[in-house]
Amino acid sequence: MNHWPSATALEQAAEVLVRFQRLGLCIATAESCTGGLVSAALTAVPGSSSTLLAGFVTYSNEAKESMLGVPASVLAEFGAVSEAVARAMAEGALDRSSADVSVAITGIAGPGGATADKPVGLVHFAAAKRGGDTVARHHVFAGDRDAVRSASLVEALNLLLEAAKA
Repeated sequence: MNHWPSATALEQAAEVLVRFQRLGLCIATAESCTGGLVSAALTAVPGSSSTLLAGFVTYSNEAKESMLGVPASVLAEFGAVSEAVARAMAEGALDRSSADVSVAITGIAGPGGATADKPVGLVHFAAAKRGGDTVARHHVFAGDRDAVRSASLVEALNLLLEAAKA
């Protein structure tokens, strides 16, 4: 198993925190397949408590509904690993915190859980900004569970950097 977070992720997390602190913005995370890795990377950096306000680990559909307000109908129609759910997770994290920006991650890290249209490595991301638009993207990452989760961490931190620019 890899050691979390990697030195590269720590450097990237530090860059996220510096940018958000300079802008006076705060962050909330909503994580499923990463199980809190984004929050872990951010909190590994000294001084993160002034910027990271909340971290939601919502691995189950029930947690997505109860903690983030993801509608059961959205989960039923699109499935937990979908753009619609990632968007709802990001928006729910803002609704349930006083953060300015949130990032959400939901995916299939493997080795099981795949379907014909949702392969192992498929991860959906969304970032929501208070008073702004929610942006979403997805990737299909290669490799084992650790590789998918590690790549998802990096992508989520990139999405936070982009959200801070918008």
